[in-house]
Amino acid sequence: MKKILSIIILALALFTTVANAQEQAPLKKVYNEQINPLEQIDQALAQAKTEGKFVICQVGGNWCPWCLRFADFITNDSTINSVIEQNFVYIHVNYHPRKATEWSAAMMKRLNNPERFGFPVFVVLDEQGHVLHIQDSSFLEEGKGYNKEKVLRFFQNWTPKAVRE
Repeated sequence: MKKILSIIILALALFTTVANAQEQAPLKKVYNEQINPLEQIDQALAQAKTEGKFVICQVGGNWCPWCLRFADFITNDSTINSVIEQNFVYIHVNYHPRKATEWSAAMMKRLNNPERFGFPVFVVLDEQGHVLHIQDSSFLEEGKGYNKEKVLRFFQNWTPKAVRE
């Protein structure tokens, strides 16, 4: 009987360890830490102008777990991904509050200083590069992730069509 109980306890411990390891799988790094963010924004604006879209800058970094969670969340949700693909040029703009680069201050000024909202923070730009909206990501969160309805509402409310009507 002790042997069976020991096997059951060992199996439960192994199952819990595997489940926790799967839950904490590393997320894909999506921020290019080498690119000049001002040039990255300019390239996205040129593409947006050609395609009749707006630009969304997801400002944050690979150091930010919430930034990586959001990138994973929108990539794996086909409805949200479709809205983004149809309406936006979506870029991950690298910024580290403790590691200033020569571009950091200029980039933050250009985006109307969105770092005050924490990270990730989303900046919606029209095709001319004007800041239309800065979205604090905390309003999109739910538990340890993001709320699909809130995220979808954010994107739908800032599409070119929605803004122009």
